[in-house]
Amino acid sequence: MNTPDQSLLGKPAPYRDQYDPSLLYPIPRADKRRELGIAAQPPFFGADLWTAYELSWLTPRGKPVVAIAHVTVPCETPNIVESKSFKLYLNSFTNSRFASTDEVLARLRADIAEAVWRGAPAAAGIGVRLVPSELFDREQVHELDGMNLDRLDIECSHYTPEPSLLTAAVGEQPVEEVLVSNLLKSNCLVTGQPDWGSVQVRYAGPQIDQGGLLRYLVSLRNHNEFHEQCVERIFMDIRRQCRPTRLAVYARYTRRGGLDINPFRTSHPLALPPNIRTARQ
Repeated sequence: MNTPDQSLLGKPAPYRDQYDPSLLYPIPRADKRRELGIAAQPPFFGADLWTAYELSWLTPRGKPVVAIAHVTVPCETPNIVESKSFKLYLNSFTNSRFASTDEVLARLRADIAEAVWRGAPAAAGIGVRLVPSELFDREQVHELDGMNLDRLDIECSHYTPEPSLLTAAVGEQPVEEVLVSNLLKSNCLVTGQPDWGSVQVRYAGPQIDQGGLLRYLVSLRNHNEFHEQCVERIFMDIRRQCRPTRLAVYARYTRRGGLDINPFRTSHPLALPPNIRTARQ
């Protein structure tokens, strides 16, 4: 079984510029989900939305091509891909010649799908979309919609996860709200380096205390976990503490190594948010 400490994360790694799908390093989701009390069937749907800004390859005549890749990995996959391995894999395209953009797209889809579905009884697909350089100016920048919690003048004293900060007005008239914060920060599980992000909480049910929610999000500040795991932790803590009838949690993390990772989890069937970057990304 692959574990984070066995990956190349935080270790010197040679730069390989010839196509090599073996560089992808899948890590099972199951261990962290068990830690969160998530059984074999998670209580959510969703996906991890990746954006790769450093992708290039050569045409048959040796001319470089650049593109942005949008990758959608369903949360039902048994594995995530460790981000440094994903960057090394993308770098391996750099001096490799491909017949067409369609061939590059097909390789990306097949390789990433094999890694994230490895160990599953039956593999399914993933989503990959390439944006060519002539369409770069169509890429949008937009902040997460919702009421900004950061307006609150609160005192914070917890910097490791504290679910007890979450409370809701159980027994009162239910509400529907979308709440956002740009104060999300956690650390890489392996290197301890900071990961900065924004988070959106969309819910229906007992009204969540906004100050408590903001304090809870701040409490992740010194916590070491991968992006996908942090979002699932936020989802499960809100679900247990506040008992919403519907809940969706979406986080957009700033890029590192030319990649941003943006997990989305929802309690009910809901369209995936468009993979549009925020100003900090």
